[in-house]
Amino acid sequence: MGKKEQREEKEKNKKQKGPKHASSFEIALSAISCAVAAGFLALGVLSGVLLATGYFIGVIALMVPLAKQFYRGDFLAYCGTVILALILGAVAKFWDIVPFIMFFGLHPLINSLQNRYRWNRIIAFILKAIWFDCTLIAGYYLIYDGFLGGNLFSPEFWETVNKYIYLLIFTVGTVLFFIYDFLIFKVQMLVDKIVGRIKRQ
Repeated sequence: MGKKEQREEKEKNKKQKGPKHASSFEIALSAISCAVAAGFLALGVLSGVLLATGYFIGVIALMVPLAKQFYRGDFLAYCGTVILALILGAVAKFWDIVPFIMFFGLHPLINSLQNRYRWNRIIAFILKAIWFDCTLIAGYYLIYDGFLGGNLFSPEFWETVNKYIYLLIFTVGTVLFFIYDFLIFKVQMLVDKIVGRIKRQ
């Protein structure tokens, strides 16, 4: 067999192995992402005090498949994260993970798709901000039973907050989302650099 034939044979083998190999890598990366996200999310929900930490690590873990543009793998990892977290005990406090299900677990995927398909930033931000604000409203009723309170401020303060909760969510909440969305884009870039060093074997 000549050199030309050998090269053609190698190219043929690469094409045959490529899709299957890429699929295996996607499954492995997504499975690791799912396991880490589910474990920390469940831990955060069950501990109570670590809920924000569980959310944060869960979101970062779900960014891993996106670093390789494995969108299908990331969505399946998100679904698996929710199911596993519930199995690991989060079902006892199901309402605590509703915001993660509604928004936080899917937000990195939407941002990644926004970058890939070059969606209009202003329109994308408006739609995501509304999505975020609606999630806050859902959390207000499902987690806090429609009433925020505490010993940190006076009863009058909390009464005012609850009276104008919608106005606060769609103003302060939107500002907070602007900051959060910006930081998530930056964190995804960092994750992309780290995961980008992983080579397929």
